Amino acid sequence: MVTGGQRADCTQFEPVLERIRVPRSGPGRPRKKPDSLAADKACSNGPCREYLRRRGIRHTIPEKTDSQAARLRKGARGGRPPGFDAARYKKRNTVERAINLLKQSRAVATRYDKRGYVFLGTATAAALVIWLRA
Repeated sequence: MVTGGQRADCTQFEPVLERIRVPRSGPGRPRKKPDSLAADKACSNGPCREYLRRRGIRHTIPEKTDSQAARLRKGARGGRPPGFDAARYKKRNTVERAINLLKQSRAVATRYDKRGYVFLGTATAAALVIWLRA
């Protein structure tokens, strides 16, 4: 989804997950729910975690240090820390490297395009160049 550059990632968390379609290996409609999700600290807030719990999606999201401090300050009332699988989180590096490859294209990194559909076309063209070079 294309938004303004100043928009926070977590504001688009639910709309992006609603558009996910996981294809099946055999016949049938694609699944609308991924097996698991790995996200960065931007999605470590309560509403994002609640949405994932409600949909039954396993997730690996590191806890923000200020959230951790607030939870520890509450003592027993703060609850348990959220589960975190470091080995699974390390696999996010592949996605980050792919995004950095896209940002090697100056037009994608700076986003001079005013219209969202033009920027989406620019990002698609940059992805095609990366794919063809690989």
